[in-house]
Amino acid sequence: MKIVVCVKHVPDIQSERMIGDDGRVMRDGGDGTLNELDENAVEAALVLAETHGGAVVVLTAGPADAVDAVRRGLQMGADEAVHVLDDALAGSDVFGTAAVLAAAIRVIEQEGPVDLVVTGMAALDGLTSMLPAALAADLGLPQLTLASSIEAEVGPNGARVTVRRELDHATEVLSAATPALLSVTDQANEPRYPNFKGIMAARKKAVTTLTLADLGIDPATVGTSGSRTRVLSATARPARENRVLIIDNGDAGRILAAYLVDNKLV
Repeated sequence: MKIVVCVKHVPDIQSERMIGDDGRVMRDGGDGTLNELDENAVEAALVLAETHGGAVVVLTAGPADAVDAVRRGLQMGADEAVHVLDDALAGSDVFGTAAVLAAAIRVIEQEGPVDLVVTGMAALDGLTSMLPAALAADLGLPQLTLASSIEAEVGPNGARVTVRRELDHATEVLSAATPALLSVTDQANEPRYPNFKGIMAARKKAVTTLTLADLGIDPATVGTSGSRTRVLSATARPARENRVLIIDNGDAGRILAAYLVDNKLV
């Protein structure tokens, strides 16, 4: 089973994030990290590969420091890494990103068929949750999204994947034959923390770098020029005002309850 995991390098969620004059998230603060929800995707792929045999390839598209995201995947145990690096990618929306990742996956498939494409449920910088569906449509794959649990059956005629999806008032069970695309939630697993052995092994694994030319993609169709969306304006989040400080002298619970009732918050 060959599994490609799409990951993203995002600004640290604890950092002060800002929109630049160009309408894009500023990503030059040196505090980027692997998107937290993508760690669940990497973990899901690793468990499937360990259980049923196979290889895991981590894939990303972004600027030079985005390589840190796939290196993290290698440290967790992925076998290979691919980084689409091209200045023309800057400002790509979800559709452009999906087109680039799909083209990269087709290049990966030249070395053998890809059985599964796995993503996190969302990227914490944009939180659109649109990439999995757009990528599945671009690749022409069935999509099993927002999976909270994953099971696979591998037989002589191929594999079949079944996922459980927890909704507000219902639980859905979806199943599809491979090749297919999965997106997983943070309830799907507990991502492993890279150990020393994994970190050292990752240093010996090469990262394949691809450009838009390698993928056969016209730069005009991605990046800012190809984006179907743009930011018209952005303002800094205003400072909080009229804060109420409660000092607990044994009656903080009563004071808090009265505050909530008086302000019709309950």
